[in-house]
Amino acid sequence: MVALAPVRAQAQAPGVVYGIVSDTAGALIAAVHVTTAGAAATSDVTGRYRLAGIPPGHAVLHFARLGYREAVDTVTIPPGDSVRVDVTLRASRYALEPIIVTAAKRSQLLDQSSTSVALVSDSDLVRRAVSTVDEAVDKAPGVLFLNGQVNIRGSSGFVEGLGSRVLLLVDGVPANEADRGGIDWDIVPLEDVQRVEVVKGAGSSLYGSAAFGGVVNLLTRDVPVGFHGRVRATAGSYADPPDSAWRFRDYVGGLGGLDVTGSYGTEALRGSLTLGGRHSDGYREQDRSNQWEGSGKAEWLPAPGTRVTASGSWTSHQYDVSPPWCERGQCDDRGLAFQPFMIGSGNRGAYTRSDKGYVAATVDRTTSAGFAWQARASWLRTHFTDFTPDDWGVGNRYGAELRGTLRPGGGSDSDRVVTAGVEAARADVTSDIFGGHAQNELSAYAEGERRVGPVRLSAGARVDAIGLAGGPLAGEVSPRVGAVLPTRIGTWRFSVGHGFRAPSLAERFVSTVAFGIRVVPDSSLVPETAWAFELGDALSLGSGGGGTARLDAAAFWTEARQLVEPTFFDSGGVPYIRFVNLVRARLRGFDLSLAGRPLTPALETSVGYTFLDARDLSTDSVLAFRPKHLLTLAADYALGPFSIGGDFRYVSRIERIELGLSWADDPRVAAEVLDLRAGWRRNAWSARLLVTNALNYIYSLTPGTLEPVRTTSLVLTWTY
Repeated sequence: MVALAPVRAQAQAPGVVYGIVSDTAGALIAAVHVTTAGAAATSDVTGRYRLAGIPPGHAVLHFARLGYREAVDTVTIPPGDSVRVDVTLRASRYALEPIIVTAAKRSQLLDQSSTSVALVSDSDLVRRAVSTVDEAVDKAPGVLFLNGQVNIRGSSGFVEGLGSRVLLLVDGVPANEADRGGIDWDIVPLEDVQRVEVVKGAGSSLYGSAAFGGVVNLLTRDVPVGFHGRVRATAGSYADPPDSAWRFRDYVGGLGGLDVTGSYGTEALRGSLTLGGRHSDGYREQDRSNQWEGSGKAEWLPAPGTRVTASGSWTSHQYDVSPPWCERGQCDDRGLAFQPFMIGSGNRGAYTRSDKGYVAATVDRTTSAGFAWQARASWLRTHFTDFTPDDWGVGNRYGAELRGTLRPGGGSDSDRVVTAGVEAARADVTSDIFGGHAQNELSAYAEGERRVGPVRLSAGARVDAIGLAGGPLAGEVSPRVGAVLPTRIGTWRFSVGHGFRAPSLAERFVSTVAFGIRVVPDSSLVPETAWAFELGDALSLGSGGGGTARLDAAAFWTEARQLVEPTFFDSGGVPYIRFVNLVRARLRGFDLSLAGRPLTPALETSVGYTFLDARDLSTDSVLAFRPKHLLTLAADYALGPFSIGGDFRYVSRIERIELGLSWADDPRVAAEVLDLRAGWRRNAWSARLLVTNALNYIYSLTPGTLEPVRTTSLVLTWTY
């Protein structure tokens, strides 16, 4: 009996199951729930999972993640030993329905949202091998960038980065600049981004000013348990201009970058750090740039249901300013009316240093199945210095928010949900071109949702009080109502909401020179407002319970008042620019997106199309910088460790531009851009070859500024 005791104890020793979860394209999948009798785990950002304490014998493993078909595997666990089980998950009809947090400031399934949401998943980021956040957002259906400024359903147009009508969030924290109201897309390293969510349409009922046309939320990666690392290196080159008369240098322009991420986590305390840098020679004359960036994140889980998060980043970007291309007589024009790759001699030496960063602290507490609250505080700082001409500006944005979510029925799929909170913010700026000013904002909001039979009804409002420091606060009320109805022909959604945006401090007080034209201030600007309507339907297509594709269609209509737009004026024959409130504008149209695996699980395709009718009703003319048609096509095919794919984007000719000067009457053309890519993955290593603008198509979307030429880059990644 004594001799048999150790043998019996060993025979009952529990075992371990571990492995890697990936998709059919070879991309590693995080946040996969792995369960079996008596044990559970979640895959980390490298796709790895580990189940310990499993009784020996046969065990049934379940692998589940929203967006993929559940996988089940049976494995035999030897006593006191470990078994490796690697699993490949296939996309399901919910491939575009992950949990989202931006549309209603809480966790919510995509088909429960009454507004349109476009998503860029972690698999999309890996597959497309993008290097910057704006490149990732630009791939979302219905989104267009104009020289760095995001445009959702025609809401923003182009105003040199001032006063974005789209709100940027980083894990729910507002990140628009305090002075210009614009967006610094390089404020967060792309290596930290897990996925991107784009909410289309007015979001002021929950997010206030700047959510006039939509919200972009960057969700960063969770910090996994254990030691983990990631190294990503990029190298590439720019093509020469297609005509020798446009050549401006006698060498090949290059680009490169390196990002390193390390993390360590326990069950209670976790932290990560990312450091990186990149250099580019640019594709035009005087277009070099250097960028250094760093970010960190720490998480503390002192008790079940409690999470304390601290995060921050800092980016320093030094870059040559490539002004609009030169006209005849201003450079070595070689007999041409314009030299699109060259600049005039009077613009040589223009250079900018832009530093920006943020810190944020958040406390999340779930007290019960029916109630959770969050408190956060943040500080965003930007500092730019221009050389030739010499200008500078420092902006700070301080923010705080307290929010609670009540589910009277308990559980994540409760029939009733109420979200309410208060928010405060202060923006200040000190600048030689904007002056010294500060603005305060106080807000309160609430939104409730209830299921009545098959219909989900929602209603809410936000009250914002905004004003210059020392002056009165002007109030804005932004209500919204919505409904979601599942039917046999898809899930229908409807919403109507109020949007508004207070003019940025820069728009009110700017005094500078742009393109040789004076820009004068107008402190009398008032907030722009809009009523936005949307009717949409999401439909699963294909045979079988999972379906093979998802079709989403939406019609939208926005009636806007007092839009702030730059306008030319004339004073005794001397032109000048001033931001003014347009009396009335209308933005209407529809967008379609179709994504799925039509022929085989190895082939993934998507189509996105947006039609836009944007008019200035006060002058019965087309609104500037709003293309009527936007079409995107994408396809990717995976074969074992290899994959190939591509994107095609068509942007119709922009009918009207502002601030065009001598370029206003140029024969503008439509944009027809093809990107190609190929990839390979094996264990911890992956390689991606990316060729953007593969046909080297020469075009411009903003006055006198070329879009990038053909660029070839190789991305190598090692993940531990």
